[in-house]
Parts: sequence; C-alpha cells; structure tokens
Amino acid sequence: MVSAISAILLLITFVFFIYYIIKGGNLVIGFFVMAIVWSIVGMIPPDVVIQKVFAEPALNYGPTIIYIVFGSWFGRVLVDSGSAPAISCQTNRIGKKHPVLAGILILVVTSFIFVSAYGVGSVIAIGVILLPIMLSVGIPRDLALSVFSMAIGAPMYLNVVLYNQVKAFFPNAVYGGRYLIFAAMAGMVQLLVVIIFFVLNRHRINPDNAAHNLEIIGAEQPNEDEKPDISIFTYIIPIVPVLMNMIFKWDAIPSLTLATILAMLMTGKMKGYKQFVEFLNKTIQQSVSDIAGLIMFLMALIMFSGAATAAVLSGTGLFNEAFLIPLLYAPAILAVSTDITQSWNVWGLNYMKVQSKDFLKYGVPVMWIITIINELLVYYFFG
Repeated sequence: MVSAISAILLLITFVFFIYYIIKGGNLVIGFFVMAIVWSIVGMIPPDVVIQKVFAEPALNYGPTIIYIVFGSWFGRVLVDSGSAPAISCQTNRIGKKHPVLAGILILVVTSFIFVSAYGVGSVIAIGVILLPIMLSVGIPRDLALSVFSMAIGAPMYLNVVLYNQVKAFFPNAVYGGRYLIFAAMAGMVQLLVVIIFFVLNRHRINPDNAAHNLEIIGAEQPNEDEKPDISIFTYIIPIVPVLMNMIFKWDAIPSLTLATILAMLMTGKMKGYKQFVEFLNKTIQQSVSDIAGLIMFLMALIMFSGAATAAVLSGTGLFNEAFLIPLLYAPAILAVSTDITQSWNVWGLNYMKVQSKDFLKYGVPVMWIITIINELLVYYFFG
C-alpha cells in the first residue's frame, strides 16, 4: 500500500515538473528541487540523501566533466584557428548555384565537425557560420535550424564526450568493438534520413527570401573572400580523436588533446611562443566559460532521479551494459536533436527567431522514425 502511494506521488510530482518546464522554469532549480522531493516521497533517510543523492553522484561525475571541458576546448580551437570557418567557406562556394547540394553539404560538414567537438559553445561558434550560409541560399529559418540540429545529433553516437556522460551510469561499458560499428551505422541512418527529409522539403527553398531572413537574425551575406588561408589537410582534424581511439585505443582525453594541438599547429597558431600562449589562454578561458551553465545543469541532473531509469534497468541484472548503453542512447539522441530545453537548441531558437512549435513540427516526427530504426539496430547488434 505504501509503495503504491509513493508511486502515485512520484507520478503527480513528475506531472507538476513537466508543467514547470513547459512554463519556462529553470531546469537547474527544477532538478534540484525534484531530487529533494523524490527523496522525501521515497522516505530515504536524510544521511543517505546527503551522501548518496547529492555528494557521491556529483563527485563521481567529475571525470565526465573533464571530458566535456576537453571537448568544448577542441570545438573552440576548431573555430578560432580558422579550421571550421575554412570548411564552411568551401561549402558556401557551391551554395549560390546549387542550394540543395549546398544544404546537403552543410549537413554533412556539421556532422563531420561534431564527431568530436562538443558543447553549447562549439555549437554556437559553428552555428553562427553555417546557419547564415543556409539562409543565404534561400533555405527558410525553421527548416534550416531543424535539420542543422538533427545533423549535430547524428554523430553524437560516436562522440566520445557524450558517450562518457552516458557511461557514468554504466562504468563497465567499453567504447570500441561492436559498439563503434553500431554507432557508425546509427549515425549514418540519422544523417541519411535528415538529408532525405531536407530534399523532400526543397520546394520551400527560395533565394528571394535570403536577404530578408538574414536581416531578421541580424546576419550579413557570407563573404567567401574572408576564407582563412589554411591548408586543406586541416579538414581532417575533426575526426582525429575517433581515429585515435579506433586505431590505437586511446582514451578521449589524449585523443582530444592531440587533435587540439594538431589544429593549432597546422593553422599557424604555434608559430611564435607569445602568440601560442595568448591563443592557448584565450581558447581555454572561452571554452570553459561556454560550458559553465551546462556543467551546473548536469550536476543538478545527476542528482535528480530521472537517472533512476538507467539505475533501475542496470540494477535488475536482466540486461548487460553493452546492451543498455545503445538502448538508451537512441532516445537520448532524440532529445539532443529536438528537445526545446536542450541548451544549444534554446540558443538556436533565439538566434534564428524560430517558434518552438515550428521546430518541434519538423524535428519530432523525423526523430521518431530515426529512433525506431536505430532501436531495431540495437536489437540486431546487442539483443
């Protein structure tokens, strides 16, 4: 009887929590309060709450925060070194004559960059380059933002930073072997479906609206003459961390560090000691600042029993961790790609002046199709 009452109370409080989110409530505060409320409803002793709900989860999440920091730094270096802008400018050259092809290339480039780059700072830095390019060829704002966000989500199956966030719940899981094969296929499924969706909506592309849309977001027509003068060999830098893991089994930290150093070296940011130190300090400070809010959000989230889903499934012993990570990964990518409370999606809606309902109208149906397909892949590989 007591357990039934507790379950009902948990459901009621969760409904209130959803209402709070819909009304625009702060998620950090919401998760923190819900952690306390659910501990009370679950009649967990105070000393256990302090230690097991607040202290240990935050302390154990420390290594994951380090992965996020290095991922954000790598993304910032890609942008500030000129590597990411150079890739974008090459894409823009095609766009003026072939807008559909340009849009497809931008989606591919976006996914390529975020195989390793991570964090709201990286998304913003790349978004202010690529999104205006999409608008400049006539792609409407709502469609551009939706496919851009879903293209970011596609490589997250392979992204070592996000993987290590999920791995916090499954410490015995391994980034390698069969999982990498699944991750590559799932990522390609998402990117392919997003490209198909974009092509099916090509009738909405209208170059005559380009100037108006750019004016709405306060951006100017991209200038290909401003392309950074760097080697085309720098274009492979975004996939270096994944290659180092696949070939040499390196952990994400040394992989991201090597890729970051290569980006600075190959773009001339290490020519002089003083210049190198200034660039190093600037990118480190900016990258940490970019993710400060995200870190506190994750600290609150880890304390919240929304993580109970993973904990309960893992605790039953019915499923091994090699199966559970990809099983939960697919719906997690759905949220990354379409959730209007997700940090960089919030930024995108504001930057592109797009209504939430329009963003959801495009993203949710597409991501449900992708998620179903990828869950079937999970069953095929690990079920």
